[in-house]
Amino acid sequence: MTDALIQHHAEQQRFVLKLDGAEALLDYQLSGNCINFHHTFVPMAFRGKGLAEQLVRHGLAWANAQHYQLTASCSYVQKFLS
Repeated sequence: MTDALIQHHAEQQRFVLKLDGAEALLDYQLSGNCINFHHTFVPMAFRGKGLAEQLVRHGLAWANAQHYQLTASCSYVQKFLS
């Protein structure tokens, strides 16, 4: 899998990676110049393949490029901010 497969759905405030009819998700919420990554989800059949990490790294790279202040209420995303 590559980042090229990750789509940004800005109107829904989420990044999506589509897999065989299923979707892995990274949800965020914008408030001014602050972005809070609050939820990740990977379908059970695709867990353990590094997909959540790909989504998080992609989302963080995008947020950094936008110069957002990063926060994460999702415990998985928090690991990438420390």
